[in-house]
Amino acid sequence: MKTVFDIEEYIKKIKKSSNYFHTFINNENMAAGVLVLQPGEIDTQEPHESDEVYLILKGDGFLKINDIDHSIYENKLYFVGKKVPHYFHGNSKELTVLYFFGGPDT
Repeated sequence: MKTVFDIEEYIKKIKKSSNYFHTFINNENMAAGVLVLQPGEIDTQEPHESDEVYLILKGDGFLKINDIDHSIYENKLYFVGKKVPHYFHGNSKELTVLYFFGGPDT
């Protein structure tokens, strides 16, 4: 199993693809990845089967959780429970986020 991950490498990969996220760890116990949203780009994620945390690396905007908008800030961590509707929106700058699931990314 790989033990060291280069987040910048995955960000470059995302920017060259049609996807806005990349999961780089995905096993039965946890998943981790990076999400990059450009201003105006739509976050299409659906509720997940596991709890999730988001660490904002850079950018601005909002994270809507259960119809409540939470302003997002760099170096802040946000928790979303399993099966809870949520998505990022309203960013005026490129948004880069690390995400971690308490189980596989399904």
